[in-house]
Amino acid sequence: MSMKPLTLIKGVAACAATLVALAAWAKDPVADEKIAVAKASLQRAEVSGAPEMAPVEIAAARDELARAQKANADRKLKLATQLADQANVDAELAEATAQQQRSHKAAMEFDASMQALRQESMRGPLPAQ
Repeated sequence: MSMKPLTLIKGVAACAATLVALAAWAKDPVADEKIAVAKASLQRAEVSGAPEMAPVEIAAARDELARAQKANADRKLKLATQLADQANVDAELAEATAQQQRSHKAAMEFDASMQALRQESMRGPLPAQ
C-alpha cells in the first residue's frame, strides 16, 4: 500500500504541530519544584510565629509565592522560578526573624528573673518566727 506524498506530509505536519503544542503546555519541573519549596518554607514560617513576629517578611513571601504561581500558570517559567526563589528567601527570613524575636524575649524574661533573684538574695534572711 502506497501513501500519497501529500497525505504523508499532512500527517507529519499534524504530528509535529501536536508535539509543539504539547511542549508549550508542558510543566516546567524546575519552576514547580521551586514553588513547592517556597510553599514548604512559608508553612514553616507560619508555624514558627512569623505572622505575629515578622508580618512584613511573611506578607512579602506570600505575595511572591502567589505571583510565582500565577507566572507559572501563565507559562512565564523564568519569572515563576525567580519569584519562587525570592518567596523562599523571604519565608526563611520571616522564620529566622520570628526565632530571633522568641529568643530575645526568652533572654529578657531570663534577665528579669535573675534580677528578681538578685534582689531577693540581697534582702538577707527572713526574720525567725
